[in-house]
Amino acid sequence: MSNAKKRISGRLARHKRIRKKVSGTAERPRLTVRRSIKHIIAQIVDDASGRSLLQVTTSSSEFVAAHGSLNRVEQSNKLGAVVAEKAKGLGIDTVVFDRGGSIYHGRVKALADGARESGLKF
Repeated sequence: MSNAKKRISGRLARHKRIRKKVSGTAERPRLTVRRSIKHIIAQIVDDASGRSLLQVTTSSSEFVAAHGSLNRVEQSNKLGAVVAEKAKGLGIDTVVFDRGGSIYHGRVKALADGARESGLKF
C-alpha cells in the first residue's frame, strides 16, 4: 500500500472512531470540518433530523473577496469567525466539534479558535 493510501485510510479510520462518540442534536449540532490542500469547509449538521443547517467554505466568492490575501491558517481563523456569526444568526450558541479525522493542529485548530473567539461554545 502506498503512503498516500495509508494516510487516507488512517484518516478515515480516525473519523469513524470519532463519529461513534460525536453526534449532533437539535440543541447542540455538530460542527464538522473538511480539509483539502487549498481549502477548508465548515458545516453545522443536525444529526437527529439528518440535515445540514449551514455550510461555509474558503472557496466561496464572497470569502475570497474579503479574505483572499491571507495565508491558509489565517483564512481558517476567519472562516471560524464567519461560522460563529452565521450560527448565532440561526440561534445556535453551542456545538459539538468534529475534526473529521484530521489532526487538531494548524488549520483545523485555527478554525476552532476563530469560532471560539467569536462566541461559539464547544
